[in-house]
Amino acid sequence: MSVKVVLLEDEDLVRGGIRMILDVDPDIEVVAEGSDGSVAVELALKHRPDVVLTDIQMPGVGGLEATQRLVALPDPPAVVVLTTFDLDEYVYSALQNGAVGFLLKDTSPQELTRAVHTVARGEAMLSPRITTKLLSAFSTSAPAQSAKAQLEKLTAREREVAVAVAQGLSNAEIANALHMSQSTVKVHIGRIMTKLGAANRTQVAILTHDAGLA
Repeated sequence: MSVKVVLLEDEDLVRGGIRMILDVDPDIEVVAEGSDGSVAVELALKHRPDVVLTDIQMPGVGGLEATQRLVALPDPPAVVVLTTFDLDEYVYSALQNGAVGFLLKDTSPQELTRAVHTVARGEAMLSPRITTKLLSAFSTSAPAQSAKAQLEKLTAREREVAVAVAQGLSNAEIANALHMSQSTVKVHIGRIMTKLGAANRTQVAILTHDAGLA
């Protein structure tokens, strides 16, 4: 089945370019577009997308608020934030609010389509060139001691998986690195998210980084 995508972007030219890229992939279907985050929930409820790609800065309702509204829905779509800036101060807030990742608008077509498929599978996708910079720049947002206390709730094996998640590894890569099946990896990640109160893998990665483990 095709991955259904809703695209939110206020600039017509940018939105049209992103749609052209996604339309090339036969396994991706852009089911709706919007130029303002105010329509995010309406489009999500109507079209039931797997993924929402949203600009972070839009007139009216921006990407931050749109993300909050979307992740509050029952069975919410995966939200990926699009930004122009390497270290947009709002990106970290978007991740904390439940976005599963972010991409720069000049991301290559191949990386964009790969990101859509990745988050549709339930995995996080952060732009590789700035993930480390982002986490390092905002690592003081959560006290290290508090983060370490949270991670103490995990078993030794779960901490290994959490560190692998923070390193940006996919489920398949974690399975290979830790010598376990992908189904076991999924079980561990589910337990980790429950114990840490994390909404998604990205929040696990941030907490693990803040604890100094990655």
